[in-house]
Amino acid sequence: MLEYDEKRDYIRMDVDCEITYKLADSDTVYTGNCTSLSGAGVSFISESSYDIGLAMEIKVLPKNSVTPPMTAFIEVVRCIPQENGSFEIAASIKSLK
Repeated sequence: MLEYDEKRDYIRMDVDCEITYKLADSDTVYTGNCTSLSGAGVSFISESSYDIGLAMEIKVLPKNSVTPPMTAFIEVVRCIPQENGSFEIAASIKSLK
């Protein structure tokens, strides 16, 4: 029997939905694609690179109307360039709005 010991505090779910985000000190809204979500963090694809430690406000927009949108304040923890020129942004969720 295979055993799996989850080391995370929250289970990560793979998702595929739209996300909007803006920098903490800006009103400009950008759009990306959310790729994973957990109780403590989020990752999404962006057209721009962002520095570690940057604060943002995000809104995750599920594809179905059964699940409500989620708005949260996040802090960037990783920014990984992708082969297609986009960036995978990983962030910790600091609070929900």
